Amino acid sequence: MQKYSVNQYLIETVLAWVKGNEIAIPEIQRPFVWDSSKVRDLMDSLYQGYPVGYLIVWKNPNVRLKDGRVSEGKKILIDGQQRITALTAAILGQYVINGVYERVKIKIAFHPIDEKFEVQNSAILKDKTWLPDISEVVNGSVLKIVREYLKLNPETNEEKIEKSVASLVNIPKKQIGLVELSSDLDIETVTEIFIRINSKGVVLSQADFAMSKIASSAEYNGNELRKAIDYFCHLAVAPEFYKHIVDNDNEFAKTDFFRQMEWLKTENDDLYDPNYNDLIRVAFTSQFERGKLSDLVSLLSGRNFETRTFEDNIAEQSFAALRTGVGKFINETNFKRFLMIIKSAGFISSKLIRSKNALNFAYIVYLKLKELKYSESDIARYVCKWLVYSILTSRYSASPESYFDYDIKQISNRSFDDILKEKEEAELSDAYWNASLLQSLDTSVASSPYFLIFLVSQVKANDKGFLSKEILVRDLIAQRGDIHHLFPRDYLKKSGLERGGYNQIANYVYMQSEINIKIGNRSPKNYFELAQNPDSKISGISTKSELLENLRMNCVPAEIMEMDLKDYQEFLEIRRKLMATKIKEYYLGL
Repeated sequence: MQKYSVNQYLIETVLAWVKGNEIAIPEIQRPFVWDSSKVRDLMDSLYQGYPVGYLIVWKNPNVRLKDGRVSEGKKILIDGQQRITALTAAILGQYVINGVYERVKIKIAFHPIDEKFEVQNSAILKDKTWLPDISEVVNGSVLKIVREYLKLNPETNEEKIEKSVASLVNIPKKQIGLVELSSDLDIETVTEIFIRINSKGVVLSQADFAMSKIASSAEYNGNELRKAIDYFCHLAVAPEFYKHIVDNDNEFAKTDFFRQMEWLKTENDDLYDPNYNDLIRVAFTSQFERGKLSDLVSLLSGRNFETRTFEDNIAEQSFAALRTGVGKFINETNFKRFLMIIKSAGFISSKLIRSKNALNFAYIVYLKLKELKYSESDIARYVCKWLVYSILTSRYSASPESYFDYDIKQISNRSFDDILKEKEEAELSDAYWNASLLQSLDTSVASSPYFLIFLVSQVKANDKGFLSKEILVRDLIAQRGDIHHLFPRDYLKKSGLERGGYNQIANYVYMQSEINIKIGNRSPKNYFELAQNPDSKISGISTKSELLENLRMNCVPAEIMEMDLKDYQEFLEIRRKLMATKIKEYYLGL
């Protein structure tokens, strides 16, 4: 089956499609990221007759309406938005949305004598040899423009000016290639085609397709929904962006969506800063009880999976359900309550959560169990346990959509307690805690999810930093403290150990920098002798019982006080067991 057709169209034809909404270009699918010089270069390439690449569009499937008529699908632009936007800005004089979502104009000037383009600036505006805005030339009276130019520049060659201005005006008559993907193709095939065609290998994600579909559906107010998703994610990272919305998008500022997200203007918590992929995935999975975003595009297109037809009532219901899901995601009470729950489990910093998918599904669990009327206490317990379980088992690291799809269907139809017990028996048995986890802790990667969970368990237990009398691990993490080595790195390096030997998780501990400096490159046996001397002031800990308690909470074996290089490997083995035991006790105590 031929999956696409390739045709050449006049630029003015493509621009007419854009103006007539036959090609759907989401207003903020991606902000216009080209700088003005690239727009200038595009105009120059077209003027010189150079190729400017192909546009790729995917025709939406036709939808059967309630009255029996068929609504023909629009073309969604999936590659070439920057070029199309540049053309509409330079040739049509339209506004573009820049990187900070401001509506601005990009004006390109043309020098008909030298036949060169430049971005309009104050110097050009004062120079009568320049035509300061090519959109005014292309859309104006050529004869009048040439006459006025010759009046201002009487010494120029009239024939030369007429010829160069005519070539400028003919830019819209130049051709551009259009690859049109068949409406019969499924989303996976479209993604594969995009990857193969795109010379830079930039992968268009399923979420990109979904966002394009959302924004292109004017009949269901899709652009407002698309903005809600994008603006929320932007505000979560940069609360100051609130003013940009108020100043530059008055229409959206009047919507219920905007009122729902106004709380972000004073919110600086960065524990969970979702991007549009995260938000749409959580909203979709929790609301539709499906995990594959390709299904979302099909449903928003009105696909009836049984009859394989497209119906407007399915599209209408799907947009309504997605709006509900987005509303639940951005709801202040839901969002803050979810953050409070995961913080209560010890996840106080985003750097303690390596798997964004695990965090996303934890939010899905929260929203779904709330919808299913579970008690607040049960929701909190289940969300914490599922988050830790999924991190420890790397559940969403590979094929996350398949697991999302399976898990949400299970949660919707079974007792969550039964599901969790089943997972624990199968994947968190004694063999896991006593063998598998120990092997996972045998690594030098400080960002390992197993080491991060160990730190989370310390936060949860209010443990103090190594050799600290008052400072908590929680404080050291919150203040962006450093991880140091129990067997000092320089000590081990000088003894001939390679990087993978001295940089071991079991040799890592959160320690105050000033304590680490005082320890220096001494062996543990040496620095512990000093630490127990009050005059050394290595630590504020003053009694043996306090010292032993500090070692216990940091899972450091007491034997370390008598250890040197020859004992290093034994130390690592002992500490891994202590760390694994602490992680197990933490999980079971949630």
